[in-house]
Amino acid sequence: QVQLVESGGGLVQAGGSLRLSCAASGLTFRNYAAGWFRQAPGKEREFVATINWSGTRTYYPNSVKGRFIISRDNVKNTVYLQMNSLKPEDTAVYYCAADGTSMNSNPNYDYWGQGTQVTVSS
Repeated sequence: QVQLVESGGGLVQAGGSLRLSCAASGLTFRNYAAGWFRQAPGKEREFVATINWSGTRTYYPNSVKGRFIISRDNVKNTVYLQMNSLKPEDTAVYYCAADGTSMNSNPNYDYWGQGTQVTVSS
């Protein structure tokens, strides 16, 4: 079956960096767009980044633009999220997702990972 497994979360001080990874299996990953979302306690799931199947197009909301970078390696079936200049408001559970149609900022993705916690201390 399809699995998306996130890793790389943890505790970091404000201004620091983390790189999240999402390893995909059970699907032809190069045929799927991918995205990252996050959800903080008591808040709705929020779009963070998306990338097309080939990695040539990306899109970010203003809240993370210039700080976060999404990338992918279709040989390793993995999508990454490099997070720099982290802020306490970036604290959330981060989820990766894959969609067989197109990259998008709405959470209408086909498959989801289980999430990884990112905590940014002030």
